[in-house]
Amino acid sequence: MRAYIFLCLMCWVRAETRRTCIEFSNLSVKDSLKDLFIPRLKIVVMIYTRNNQNCAEPLFEQNNSINVNFNTQKKTVWIIHGYRPMGSIPSWLSNFVKTLLNKEDLNVIVVDWNQGATTFLYSRAVKNTRKVAEILSEYIQNLLTHGASLENFHFIGMSLGAHISGFVGKIFHGELGRITGLDPAGPKFSGKPSNSRLDYTDAKFVDVIHSDARGLGIQEPLGHIDFYPNGGKKQPGCPKSIFSGIDYIKCDHQRAIHLFMASLESNCNFVSFPCRSYKDYKASLCVDCGNFKQNSCPRLGYQAEQWKDGLKERMEGWHLRTTVYLDTSAYYFVFTIIVLSETMKDGYISFKVLNQLGMAEKPHLYRKSKPFYKLQEVNILAQFFNDFVNISSIGLTYFQDSHLQCATCTYKIQSLVLKSLTYPERPPLCRYNFVLEEGKEVFIKPDTCTTKKI
Repeated sequence: MRAYIFLCLMCWVRAETRRTCIEFSNLSVKDSLKDLFIPRLKIVVMIYTRNNQNCAEPLFEQNNSINVNFNTQKKTVWIIHGYRPMGSIPSWLSNFVKTLLNKEDLNVIVVDWNQGATTFLYSRAVKNTRKVAEILSEYIQNLLTHGASLENFHFIGMSLGAHISGFVGKIFHGELGRITGLDPAGPKFSGKPSNSRLDYTDAKFVDVIHSDARGLGIQEPLGHIDFYPNGGKKQPGCPKSIFSGIDYIKCDHQRAIHLFMASLESNCNFVSFPCRSYKDYKASLCVDCGNFKQNSCPRLGYQAEQWKDGLKERMEGWHLRTTVYLDTSAYYFVFTIIVLSETMKDGYISFKVLNQLGMAEKPHLYRKSKPFYKLQEVNILAQFFNDFVNISSIGLTYFQDSHLQCATCTYKIQSLVLKSLTYPERPPLCRYNFVLEEGKEVFIKPDTCTTKKI
Protein backbone atom coordinates (compact mmCIF):
# COMPACT_ATOMS: atom_id res chain seq x y z
CA MET A 1 0.00 0.00 0.00
CA ARG A 2 2.83 2.40 0.88
CA ALA A 3 4.57 1.67 -2.41
CA TYR A 4 1.34 2.43 -4.26
CA ILE A 5 0.94 5.80 -2.48
CA PHE A 6 4.60 6.65 -3.20
CA LEU A 7 4.17 5.95 -6.91
CA CYS A 8 1.03 8.09 -7.00
CA LEU A 9 2.88 10.97 -5.36
CA MET A 10 5.73 10.66 -7.88
CA CYS A 11 3.30 10.77 -10.79
CA TRP A 12 1.62 13.82 -9.26
CA VAL A 13 4.96 15.64 -8.86
CA ARG A 14 5.95 14.87 -12.46
CA ALA A 15 2.59 16.08 -13.72
CA GLU A 16 3.01 19.31 -11.79
CA THR A 17 6.53 19.93 -13.09
CA ARG A 18 5.74 19.02 -16.71
CA ARG A 19 5.70 22.19 -18.76
CA THR A 20 3.23 23.29 -21.35
CA CYS A 21 4.91 24.39 -24.58
CA ILE A 22 4.18 27.96 -25.56
CA GLU A 23 3.42 28.85 -29.14
CA PHE A 24 4.35 31.78 -31.34
CA SER A 25 1.39 34.16 -31.80
CA ASN A 26 -0.60 33.03 -34.81
CA LEU A 27 -2.60 36.10 -35.87
CA SER A 28 -4.51 36.98 -39.01
CA VAL A 29 -5.69 39.80 -41.24
CA LYS A 30 -8.48 40.44 -38.71
CA ASP A 31 -5.83 41.42 -36.17
CA SER A 32 -4.32 43.87 -38.66
CA LEU A 33 -7.78 45.42 -39.05
CA LYS A 34 -8.29 45.62 -35.28
CA ASP A 35 -4.93 47.35 -34.94
CA LEU A 36 -6.24 50.24 -37.04
CA PHE A 37 -8.55 51.13 -34.14
CA ILE A 38 -7.00 49.49 -31.08
CA PRO A 39 -3.19 49.42 -31.35
CA ARG A 40 -1.59 46.69 -29.25
CA LEU A 41 1.96 45.72 -28.47
CA LYS A 42 2.73 42.48 -26.68
CA ILE A 43 6.08 40.75 -26.41
CA VAL A 44 6.69 37.12 -25.56
CA VAL A 45 10.24 35.83 -25.17
CA MET A 46 10.58 32.08 -25.45
CA ILE A 47 13.65 29.90 -25.04
CA TYR A 48 14.80 26.80 -26.88
CA THR A 49 17.82 24.70 -25.91
CA ARG A 50 18.95 21.18 -26.72
CA ASN A 51 16.98 20.13 -23.63
CA ASN A 52 13.73 21.53 -25.07
CA GLN A 53 14.45 21.73 -28.79
CA ASN A 54 10.86 20.97 -29.78
CA CYS A 55 9.09 22.77 -26.97
CA ALA A 56 9.39 26.52 -26.45
CA GLU A 57 9.31 27.58 -22.82
CA PRO A 58 9.00 31.06 -21.28
CA LEU A 59 12.37 32.68 -20.63
CA PHE A 60 11.20 33.93 -17.24
CA GLU A 61 9.08 32.26 -14.58
CA GLN A 62 6.18 34.00 -12.87
CA ASN A 63 8.44 35.00 -9.97
CA ASN A 64 10.83 36.61 -12.53
CA SER A 65 13.43 33.90 -12.12
CA ILE A 66 15.17 32.55 -15.23
CA ASN A 67 14.11 29.36 -16.95
CA VAL A 68 16.20 26.46 -15.64
CA ASN A 69 17.28 25.57 -19.18
CA PHE A 70 19.01 28.94 -19.67
CA ASN A 71 22.76 28.50 -19.20
CA THR A 72 24.52 31.78 -18.45
CA GLN A 73 27.86 30.34 -19.57
CA LYS A 74 26.68 29.48 -23.07
CA LYS A 75 26.26 31.69 -26.11
CA THR A 76 22.76 33.12 -26.52
CA VAL A 77 21.23 33.77 -29.93
CA TRP A 78 18.25 36.12 -30.09
CA ILE A 79 15.98 35.81 -33.15
CA ILE A 80 13.77 38.81 -33.95
CA HIS A 81 11.30 38.78 -36.83
CA GLY A 82 10.10 41.73 -38.88
CA TYR A 83 6.88 43.25 -40.19
CA ARG A 84 3.96 40.77 -40.33
CA PRO A 85 0.96 42.49 -42.01
CA MET A 86 -0.88 39.16 -42.39
CA GLY A 87 -0.12 38.06 -38.81
CA SER A 88 1.05 34.55 -39.69
CA ILE A 89 3.90 32.70 -37.99
CA PRO A 90 7.19 33.20 -39.93
CA SER A 91 7.51 30.11 -42.12
CA TRP A 92 11.26 29.96 -41.57
CA LEU A 93 11.27 30.25 -37.78
CA SER A 94 10.99 26.62 -36.67
CA ASN A 95 13.67 25.38 -39.05
CA PHE A 96 15.94 28.29 -38.10
CA VAL A 97 15.82 27.30 -34.41
CA LYS A 98 16.51 23.63 -35.16
CA THR A 99 19.38 24.45 -37.50
CA LEU A 100 21.03 26.68 -34.90
CA LEU A 101 20.77 24.05 -32.17
CA ASN A 102 22.09 21.35 -34.49
CA LYS A 103 25.08 23.57 -35.19
CA GLU A 104 25.92 24.53 -31.62
CA ASP A 105 24.86 23.92 -28.03
CA LEU A 106 23.47 27.30 -27.06
CA ASN A 107 20.48 29.24 -25.75
CA VAL A 108 18.09 30.33 -28.51
CA ILE A 109 15.64 33.07 -27.58
CA VAL A 110 12.79 33.85 -29.97
CA VAL A 111 11.27 37.30 -29.58
CA ASP A 112 7.60 37.21 -30.51
CA TRP A 113 6.36 40.76 -31.08
CA ASN A 114 3.71 39.73 -33.60
CA GLN A 115 1.19 41.86 -31.71
CA GLY A 116 2.88 45.07 -32.76
CA ALA A 117 4.14 43.87 -36.12
CA THR A 118 0.73 42.73 -37.35
CA THR A 119 -0.76 45.95 -38.69
CA PHE A 120 -1.64 47.48 -42.02
CA LEU A 121 0.13 50.66 -40.85
CA TYR A 122 3.80 50.00 -41.57
CA SER A 123 4.75 53.29 -39.91
CA ARG A 124 3.15 52.04 -36.68
CA ALA A 125 5.24 48.88 -36.79
CA VAL A 126 8.32 51.05 -37.35
CA LYS A 127 7.50 53.11 -34.24
CA ASN A 128 7.05 49.91 -32.26
CA THR A 129 10.63 48.83 -32.98
CA ARG A 130 12.02 51.23 -30.37
CA LYS A 131 9.41 50.16 -27.81
CA VAL A 132 10.32 46.50 -28.38
CA ALA A 133 13.99 47.32 -27.86
CA GLU A 134 13.25 49.13 -24.58
CA ILE A 135 11.26 46.18 -23.23
CA LEU A 136 13.95 43.72 -24.31
CA SER A 137 16.58 45.80 -22.53
CA GLU A 138 14.70 45.22 -19.24
CA TYR A 139 14.72 41.47 -19.84
CA ILE A 140 18.44 41.62 -20.64
CA GLN A 141 19.16 43.51 -17.42
CA ASN A 142 17.49 40.69 -15.53
CA LEU A 143 19.66 38.13 -17.32
CA LEU A 144 22.79 40.14 -16.52
CA THR A 145 21.98 40.17 -12.81
CA HIS A 146 21.90 36.37 -12.96
CA GLY A 147 25.37 36.15 -14.51
CA ALA A 148 24.73 36.40 -18.26
CA SER A 149 27.19 38.34 -20.43
CA LEU A 150 26.46 40.88 -23.17
CA GLU A 151 29.49 39.60 -25.06
CA ASN A 152 27.83 36.17 -25.34
CA PHE A 153 24.72 37.66 -26.96
CA HIS A 154 24.25 37.33 -30.73
CA PHE A 155 21.18 39.12 -32.07
CA ILE A 156 19.85 38.00 -35.45
CA GLY A 157 17.22 40.37 -36.76
CA MET A 158 15.17 40.05 -39.94
CA SER A 159 14.02 43.27 -41.66
CA LEU A 160 12.56 45.45 -38.87
CA GLY A 161 14.07 42.96 -36.44
CA ALA A 162 17.52 44.07 -37.58
CA HIS A 163 16.81 47.63 -36.50
CA ILE A 164 15.31 46.42 -33.20
CA SER A 165 18.62 44.63 -32.61
CA GLY A 166 20.43 47.87 -33.35
CA PHE A 167 18.27 49.83 -30.90
CA VAL A 168 18.99 47.21 -28.20
CA GLY A 169 22.68 47.60 -28.98
CA LYS A 170 22.48 51.37 -28.58
CA ILE A 171 20.88 51.00 -25.13
CA PHE A 172 23.86 48.89 -24.07
CA HIS A 173 26.40 51.23 -25.70
CA GLY A 174 27.61 48.77 -28.32
CA GLU A 175 28.61 46.07 -25.81
CA LEU A 176 26.59 43.27 -27.42
CA GLY A 177 28.82 40.56 -28.84
CA ARG A 178 27.32 40.43 -32.33
CA ILE A 179 24.39 41.62 -34.40
CA THR A 180 23.46 40.03 -37.72
CA GLY A 181 21.10 42.05 -39.88
CA LEU A 182 19.17 39.94 -42.39
CA ASP A 183 18.16 42.36 -45.14
CA PRO A 184 17.43 45.24 -42.73
CA ALA A 185 14.25 47.11 -43.66
CA GLY A 186 14.75 49.97 -46.10
CA PRO A 187 11.48 51.98 -46.04
CA LYS A 188 11.58 54.60 -43.23
CA PHE A 189 15.25 53.77 -42.55
CA SER A 190 17.12 54.53 -45.77
CA GLY A 191 19.15 57.71 -45.50
CA LYS A 192 18.53 58.02 -41.76
CA PRO A 193 21.31 58.90 -39.29
CA SER A 194 23.03 56.12 -37.38
CA ASN A 195 20.98 56.68 -34.21
CA SER A 196 17.76 55.91 -36.14
CA ARG A 197 18.71 52.51 -37.59
CA LEU A 198 21.09 49.59 -37.23
CA ASP A 199 24.72 50.75 -37.21
CA TYR A 200 28.12 49.14 -36.86
CA THR A 201 28.60 50.85 -33.48
CA ASP A 202 25.70 48.87 -31.99
CA ALA A 203 27.76 45.74 -31.24
CA LYS A 204 31.36 44.58 -31.18
CA PHE A 205 30.72 42.90 -34.53
CA VAL A 206 27.91 43.72 -36.94
CA ASP A 207 27.45 41.74 -40.15
CA VAL A 208 24.69 42.47 -42.63
CA ILE A 209 23.28 40.51 -45.58
CA HIS A 210 21.57 42.63 -48.25
CA SER A 211 19.30 40.60 -50.54
CA ASP A 212 16.64 43.13 -51.61
CA ALA A 213 18.48 46.44 -51.64
CA ARG A 214 16.37 49.32 -52.95
CA GLY A 215 13.28 47.12 -52.45
CA LEU A 216 12.08 46.07 -49.03
CA GLY A 217 15.68 46.08 -47.83
CA ILE A 218 18.19 48.86 -47.36
CA GLN A 219 20.93 49.70 -49.85
CA GLU A 220 23.59 51.45 -47.78
CA PRO A 221 26.15 49.49 -45.76
CA LEU A 222 25.41 49.41 -42.05
CA GLY A 223 27.84 46.97 -40.44
CA HIS A 224 31.49 46.20 -39.99
CA ILE A 225 31.00 43.95 -43.01
CA ASP A 226 28.11 44.07 -45.48
CA PHE A 227 27.46 41.14 -47.82
CA TYR A 228 25.75 41.74 -51.16
CA PRO A 229 24.99 38.27 -52.60
CA ASN A 230 24.40 38.39 -56.35
CA GLY A 231 24.70 42.17 -56.17
CA GLY A 232 22.28 42.44 -53.25
CA LYS A 233 19.17 43.25 -55.31
CA LYS A 234 17.70 40.41 -57.36
CA GLN A 235 18.22 36.84 -56.24
CA PRO A 236 18.37 33.81 -58.57
CA GLY A 237 15.27 31.65 -58.41
CA CYS A 238 12.95 34.44 -57.29
CA PRO A 239 9.95 35.39 -59.46
CA LYS A 240 10.58 38.10 -62.03
CA SER A 241 6.94 38.91 -62.73
CA ILE A 242 4.39 40.66 -60.51
CA PHE A 243 1.90 38.01 -61.65
CA SER A 244 3.68 35.55 -59.33
CA GLY A 245 1.82 37.12 -56.41
CA ILE A 246 3.22 37.67 -52.92
CA ASP A 247 6.41 35.71 -53.69
CA TYR A 248 7.38 38.44 -56.15
CA ILE A 249 7.36 40.92 -53.27
CA LYS A 250 8.97 38.92 -50.49
CA CYS A 251 11.23 36.31 -52.15
CA ASP A 252 14.31 38.53 -52.58
CA HIS A 253 13.80 40.03 -49.12
CA GLN A 254 13.61 36.67 -47.36
CA ARG A 255 16.53 35.19 -49.26
CA ALA A 256 18.88 36.66 -46.64
CA ILE A 257 17.31 34.35 -44.04
CA HIS A 258 17.73 31.24 -46.15
CA LEU A 259 21.33 32.10 -47.05
CA PHE A 260 22.18 32.50 -43.38
CA MET A 261 20.49 29.19 -42.58
CA ALA A 262 22.40 27.49 -45.39
CA SER A 263 25.66 28.81 -43.92
CA LEU A 264 24.88 26.91 -40.71
CA GLU A 265 25.23 23.68 -42.65
CA SER A 266 28.79 22.45 -42.84
CA ASN A 267 28.64 21.91 -46.59
CA CYS A 268 27.68 25.51 -47.44
CA ASN A 269 30.53 28.02 -47.56
CA PHE A 270 29.68 31.33 -49.18
CA VAL A 271 33.11 32.74 -50.02
CA SER A 272 32.98 36.49 -50.61
CA PHE A 273 35.31 39.17 -51.93
CA PRO A 274 35.91 42.68 -50.57
CA CYS A 275 35.10 45.20 -53.29
CA ARG A 276 33.76 48.71 -53.80
CA SER A 277 30.90 47.63 -56.05
CA TYR A 278 29.30 44.61 -57.71
CA LYS A 279 30.33 46.09 -61.05
CA ASP A 280 33.99 46.05 -60.02
CA TYR A 281 33.60 42.52 -58.67
CA LYS A 282 32.13 41.28 -61.97
CA ALA A 283 34.92 43.06 -63.82
CA SER A 284 37.47 40.97 -61.86
CA LEU A 285 38.93 43.95 -60.03
CA CYS A 286 38.63 42.46 -56.53
CA VAL A 287 39.66 38.84 -56.52
CA ASP A 288 42.88 38.37 -54.56
CA CYS A 289 41.24 38.38 -51.11
CA GLY A 290 44.46 38.91 -49.18
CA ASN A 291 46.30 36.42 -51.40
CA PHE A 292 43.83 33.76 -50.27
CA LYS A 293 45.41 33.27 -46.88
CA GLN A 294 43.45 31.34 -44.26
CA ASN A 295 40.13 33.08 -43.44
CA SER A 296 41.12 36.14 -45.50
CA CYS A 297 38.11 35.61 -47.77
CA PRO A 298 35.04 36.54 -45.73
CA ARG A 299 32.27 33.95 -45.39
CA LEU A 300 28.67 35.06 -45.51
CA GLY A 301 26.52 33.99 -42.59
CA TYR A 302 27.31 32.23 -39.34
CA GLN A 303 31.03 31.99 -40.10
CA ALA A 304 31.48 35.72 -40.80
CA GLU A 305 33.03 36.25 -37.37
CA GLN A 306 36.03 34.09 -38.30
CA TRP A 307 37.06 36.76 -40.78
CA LYS A 308 36.86 39.55 -38.20
CA ASP A 309 39.22 38.01 -35.65
CA GLY A 310 42.43 38.49 -37.66
CA LEU A 311 41.34 41.34 -39.92
CA LYS A 312 44.12 43.79 -39.09
CA GLU A 313 46.89 41.23 -39.45
CA ARG A 314 45.62 39.67 -42.70
CA MET A 315 44.38 42.66 -44.63
CA GLU A 316 46.69 45.59 -44.06
CA GLY A 317 45.28 48.78 -45.51
CA TRP A 318 41.65 47.57 -45.42
CA HIS A 319 39.25 49.60 -43.33
CA LEU A 320 37.40 47.97 -40.47
CA ARG A 321 34.21 48.51 -42.48
CA THR A 322 34.05 46.43 -45.62
CA THR A 323 31.57 45.68 -48.39
CA VAL A 324 31.85 42.26 -50.00
CA TYR A 325 30.27 40.56 -53.01
CA LEU A 326 29.67 37.01 -54.14
CA ASP A 327 27.62 34.84 -56.47
CA THR A 328 25.70 32.25 -54.47
CA SER A 329 25.42 29.74 -57.31
CA ALA A 330 29.18 29.51 -57.81
CA TYR A 331 32.00 27.30 -56.54
CA TYR A 332 35.30 29.11 -56.20
CA PHE A 333 38.76 27.66 -56.81
CA VAL A 334 42.12 29.38 -56.89
CA PHE A 335 44.88 28.34 -59.30
CA THR A 336 48.34 29.19 -58.02
CA ILE A 337 51.04 29.10 -60.71
CA ILE A 338 54.80 29.57 -60.65
CA VAL A 339 56.48 29.68 -64.06
CA LEU A 340 60.09 29.21 -65.11
CA SER A 341 59.86 30.93 -68.51
CA GLU A 342 60.59 34.64 -68.64
CA THR A 343 58.66 35.07 -71.91
CA MET A 344 55.27 34.14 -70.36
CA LYS A 345 54.71 37.57 -68.85
CA ASP A 346 52.72 38.81 -71.85
CA GLY A 347 50.24 35.90 -72.11
CA TYR A 348 47.43 34.19 -70.24
CA ILE A 349 46.26 30.66 -69.41
CA SER A 350 42.79 29.14 -69.77
CA PHE A 351 41.66 26.16 -67.70
CA LYS A 352 39.32 23.21 -67.85
CA VAL A 353 38.74 20.52 -65.23
CA LEU A 354 37.49 16.97 -65.72
CA ASN A 355 36.00 14.66 -63.14
CA GLN A 356 36.35 10.87 -63.01
CA LEU A 357 33.40 10.45 -65.36
CA GLY A 358 35.06 12.61 -67.99
CA MET A 359 32.64 15.51 -67.49
CA ALA A 360 34.40 18.79 -68.15
CA GLU A 361 33.70 22.40 -67.25
CA LYS A 362 35.51 25.54 -68.23
CA PRO A 363 35.32 28.10 -65.46
CA HIS A 364 34.84 31.80 -65.55
CA LEU A 365 38.31 33.18 -64.83
CA TYR A 366 38.74 36.39 -62.91
CA ARG A 367 41.82 37.62 -64.71
CA LYS A 368 43.78 40.71 -63.94
CA SER A 369 46.48 41.73 -66.38
CA LYS A 370 49.11 40.25 -64.09
CA PRO A 371 52.22 39.08 -65.94
CA PHE A 372 53.71 35.65 -65.24
CA TYR A 373 57.12 36.76 -64.06
CA LYS A 374 59.71 34.04 -63.57
CA LEU A 375 59.50 32.33 -60.15
CA GLN A 376 56.75 34.68 -58.93
CA GLU A 377 53.56 33.17 -57.56
CA VAL A 378 50.41 34.18 -59.47
CA ASN A 379 46.90 33.49 -58.15
CA ILE A 380 44.01 33.12 -60.60
CA LEU A 381 40.47 32.95 -59.25
CA ALA A 382 38.10 30.59 -61.05
CA GLN A 383 34.34 30.30 -60.72
CA PHE A 384 32.57 27.03 -61.53
CA PHE A 385 28.85 26.41 -61.63
CA ASN A 386 29.34 22.77 -60.61
CA ASP A 387 31.35 21.40 -57.74
CA PHE A 388 34.22 19.17 -58.76
CA VAL A 389 35.10 16.86 -55.87
CA ASN A 390 37.15 14.19 -57.69
CA ILE A 391 39.23 15.92 -60.34
CA SER A 392 40.87 13.46 -62.70
CA SER A 393 42.72 15.96 -64.90
CA ILE A 394 43.19 19.63 -65.65
CA GLY A 395 43.32 21.00 -69.16
CA LEU A 396 45.50 24.07 -69.68
CA THR A 397 46.09 26.21 -72.73
CA TYR A 398 48.58 29.05 -72.87
CA PHE A 399 48.04 31.98 -75.25
CA GLN A 400 50.49 34.74 -76.08
CA ASP A 401 49.41 38.19 -77.17
CA SER A 402 48.52 38.20 -80.87
CA HIS A 403 51.59 40.10 -82.01
CA LEU A 404 53.91 37.75 -80.15
CA GLN A 405 52.52 34.36 -81.24
CA CYS A 406 55.00 31.53 -81.57
CA ALA A 407 53.71 28.16 -82.80
CA THR A 408 56.89 26.30 -81.78
CA CYS A 409 57.47 27.90 -78.38
CA THR A 410 57.29 25.90 -75.16
CA TYR A 411 56.92 27.21 -71.63
CA LYS A 412 58.08 25.57 -68.41
CA ILE A 413 55.81 25.56 -65.37
CA GLN A 414 57.41 24.94 -62.00
CA SER A 415 54.18 24.27 -60.09
CA LEU A 416 50.42 24.43 -60.33
CA VAL A 417 48.25 24.25 -57.21
CA LEU A 418 44.46 24.00 -57.37
CA LYS A 419 42.61 24.72 -54.14
CA SER A 420 38.90 24.98 -53.36
CA LEU A 421 37.98 28.22 -51.61
CA THR A 422 34.39 27.10 -51.15
CA TYR A 423 35.54 23.98 -49.30
CA PRO A 424 38.97 24.89 -47.88
CA GLU A 425 39.08 21.70 -45.79
CA ARG A 426 39.68 19.69 -48.98
CA PRO A 427 43.35 18.95 -49.66
CA PRO A 428 44.74 21.01 -52.55
CA LEU A 429 45.91 19.35 -55.76
CA CYS A 430 49.36 19.89 -57.26
CA ARG A 431 51.43 19.21 -60.35
CA TYR A 432 55.12 20.08 -60.69
CA ASN A 433 57.54 20.60 -63.56
CA PHE A 434 55.60 20.30 -66.80
CA VAL A 435 55.67 22.06 -70.18
CA LEU A 436 53.00 23.99 -72.12
CA GLU A 437 52.99 24.60 -75.84
CA GLU A 438 51.53 27.81 -77.16
CA GLY A 439 47.89 27.49 -78.20
CA LYS A 440 47.82 23.73 -77.53
CA GLU A 441 45.68 22.23 -74.78
CA VAL A 442 47.63 20.02 -72.41
CA PHE A 443 45.98 17.70 -69.88
CA ILE A 444 47.78 17.01 -66.62
CA LYS A 445 46.85 14.65 -63.83
CA PRO A 446 47.17 16.36 -60.44
CA ASP A 447 48.05 14.68 -57.17
CA THR A 448 47.38 15.62 -53.58
CA CYS A 449 49.95 18.22 -52.61
CA THR A 450 52.71 17.37 -50.21
CA THR A 451 53.05 19.69 -47.22
CA LYS A 452 56.72 20.24 -47.96
CA LYS A 453 56.12 21.55 -51.46
CA ILE A 454 53.19 23.89 -50.71
